[in-house]
Amino acid sequence: VQLQASGGGSVQSVGSLTLSCTASGFTPEHFFIGWFRQVPGREREGVSCISNSDGSTWYADSLKGRFTISKDNVKGTVYLQMNNLTPEDTALYYCAMGSFSLYGNGWRPSRMDYWGQGTLVTVSS
Repeated sequence: VQLQASGGGSVQSVGSLTLSCTASGFTPEHFFIGWFRQVPGREREGVSCISNSDGSTWYADSLKGRFTISKDNVKGTVYLQMNNLTPEDTALYYCAMGSFSLYGNGWRPSRMDYWGQGTLVTVSS
């Protein structure tokens, strides 16, 4: 499995960016593809994920309403639309594929088996 992330760049505060993650190779139906981000000196955190099977989604609570994840099954690509960006969103964004566990009425990512390279998002004030 290979994951190719793209779309990072520099944007001013309240601007928007769309990240893309294209998966090649075997992509198990029971896995998700999602986005994680990391700021130097801090732990990597989950952003948003989408199920390979039914397209159901998971979002970090703090990002609901500003970020939207979607996928194009034909292209094998997952998109992350990021709106109303703030300098606090500046990070290296990684796409990953892995398995999830049931949580509440939905699910959440539990294990990341494959990682793509990061794409840098810089938001200036």
